[in-house]
Amino acid sequence: MAGGLAALLDDVAMIAKMASSASTKALGVVVDDSAVTPRYVHGFSPARELPIIWRIAKGSLRNKLVFILPAALVLSQFAPMLLPPILMLGGLYLSFEGAEKLLEYFSGKHKEKTEHAAPVADTAGDREELMVRGAITTDFILSAEIIVISLSSLADAEFWPRAIAMILVAIGITALVYGVVALIVKMDDIALRLEQGGSGARQALGRGLVNAMPKVMSVLSVVGVIAMLWVGGHILLSGSYNLGWHAPYDLVHRLAEPVSEVAGVGGFLAWLVDTVISAILGFLVGLLAVGVMHFLPFGHHRDPHEDTERVAITTSMGSE
Repeated sequence: MAGGLAALLDDVAMIAKMASSASTKALGVVVDDSAVTPRYVHGFSPARELPIIWRIAKGSLRNKLVFILPAALVLSQFAPMLLPPILMLGGLYLSFEGAEKLLEYFSGKHKEKTEHAAPVADTAGDREELMVRGAITTDFILSAEIIVISLSSLADAEFWPRAIAMILVAIGITALVYGVVALIVKMDDIALRLEQGGSGARQALGRGLVNAMPKVMSVLSVVGVIAMLWVGGHILLSGSYNLGWHAPYDLVHRLAEPVSEVAGVGGFLAWLVDTVISAILGFLVGLLAVGVMHFLPFGHHRDPHEDTERVAITTSMGSE
């Protein structure tokens, strides 16, 4: 009996170690996910922020456990060569989304949308539904990369320990990402409480946070778009390498190699070079995808914000 318990504990320890190793390898994408998501909650009433995040978190967990993980496990077991091209399609989608958002920003369309947008209260239910759907769609791509990257570090493990470890990774990473997102989004409420009571230092900290949070949310919104391009470009680079076209990835490696030798900060500088080049590649590929999609009769892309405005206009016309 004692021997059986010891063996079970060894298995549990092994699975926990596997899960930790797999989730660490995907940490960069976890950061991207945390940066992308807050922009989908921006503009809603404080009372709806946490419920929206909870809905997105449940959708994210469903993405991972019901769709992505079973498919990834089966493919990794029987057809691992199919994983890179499937993941590259996701990278193309993220590049397309990010490039379109940047084009809107530089063309001034985002300002027009802000100036002419209907009050949130007028279309709250429809807008929330559209934004949650958009967030879960984007999360699907990011979650797919998290799962595939994590799974690649467990390629030599047996099927069932690998599957259990990946379930732990999926649950743990979802909790981490959306816990951080909830903290970021509700930081202004925390700041108000600090400002309203306690010592002078506490109130000063609260006032500083209240003044800073709108800027932080705006920066996070931009970072989220850049993260789409970064992740999308990196998926395309890695996928092309895995499919046998080594030249693009080798070029990035050669460009990053000199700065990687700088004492103390070489690792960060090499990562920065890789990130910048990936983001540029993501933007260029996304720009091409936007051009193609806008020329197709069925291809005009609409984001949830734009759909919300159509709902508002339709509602307004109906009430008249």
